[in-house]
Amino acid sequence: MKSATKVRLEERPESERFDAARLHHVDFDFTDSKTGYLTHGIHPYPAKFIPQIPDTLIRELSNEGDTVADVFCGSGTTLVEALILNRNAIGFDANPLACLITKAKTTRFVPDDKSSLLSLAGRAAETADAIANAGKTLFHPSGAFTSSSWRPSEDALTFWFEPRVIEELAEILSWCKVLPSESARTVALVAFSSIIVTVSKQDSDTRYVRRQKDLANGETMARFARALKSSVIAVDEFSEKIRRDLRCEVIRANILEQPVAPYFDLMVCSPPYPNAFSYHLYHMTRMIWLGMDQPKFKREEIGSHRKYSSKGVNGATAQTFQKEMQTVFSWLHVHLKNGGFACFVVGDSTIRGERINNADLIAAAGLAEGFAEIARPTRRLQMTKKAFNPVIGKIKDEKIIILQKGRGKP
Repeated sequence: MKSATKVRLEERPESERFDAARLHHVDFDFTDSKTGYLTHGIHPYPAKFIPQIPDTLIRELSNEGDTVADVFCGSGTTLVEALILNRNAIGFDANPLACLITKAKTTRFVPDDKSSLLSLAGRAAETADAIANAGKTLFHPSGAFTSSSWRPSEDALTFWFEPRVIEELAEILSWCKVLPSESARTVALVAFSSIIVTVSKQDSDTRYVRRQKDLANGETMARFARALKSSVIAVDEFSEKIRRDLRCEVIRANILEQPVAPYFDLMVCSPPYPNAFSYHLYHMTRMIWLGMDQPKFKREEIGSHRKYSSKGVNGATAQTFQKEMQTVFSWLHVHLKNGGFACFVVGDSTIRGERINNADLIAAAGLAEGFAEIARPTRRLQMTKKAFNPVIGKIKDEKIIILQKGRGKP
């Protein structure tokens, strides 16, 4: 497909140039909008923003051929939307699981990926039937299913998983790891990750308590088969839709350490809310199975409830968050084009009983690094869509704060 001619913002007709007032007239609530299209739904990820938000901001604040970044890319929503809109994409996250999910969601299949993954899904479904029927007929000998494949050695494994589930997960993981291409392995591993909490004793992605689930023999295999088949359909559709010449890069990096990175034209993100969620905790079992350094991410996670609930002298405060955001803006000032926009979708937090206006903190941090606030529209949340730590309750709205980089720091 022939690339579209790149048109700079300043070259647009006067009527099409950025107008802050126009964004205030957008209905950012997007009530009843479909959010799971293409690859957006292939892996659960708590507290992610809906794709209509980055879609709107990317359309308004960039041009085809530009590069759109997300410095807290999470499950890759901004990157997927950038590619759909014929922009290049780059994402950063300290969470290695987030990076893996984002890579899967932005994958474009190479030849034979689809067939090898569907073959694996079929193998898992057949094995699930064999395990479920073991001992019931002469053709299915008795005895529990065991795998000779690697599994993590952490004590947490036996605390969170039934022995028969561990055996099935170990076998599935071994199959995923030997797939012939990196793209196929990535999609398979994300399908594997997507079922881990549901087959564990962890209540859900947002409740870190144990409960008995009484999974049937073979159910783990069956769930993987369904998840993988669904993922293949989504990634295949995405692959057909997205131009091959578009670039997408996912970088596992702590943005506070100011990593080396390419320049970009627009940044759209939903930063970690202080005291709202602990991804290192709720993703722990997934990270253990995937061999990821969960303790390292635990130390790096910016907004975790653990970090902000600490009552010691080293406990994080609202000023901690503002200082971290100022570090982010310092890095953005180097990597974002002059006149480019940085967009943050953020709600309030409660820290030690005090309501914190995170949008104000972000605006102040940006101002200190040469960014001017251009617009701050509000959106009402659908209360079934975005839950955080139950101790601090649910937020009812979010601010979409849009800042523009000046040509020099004050």
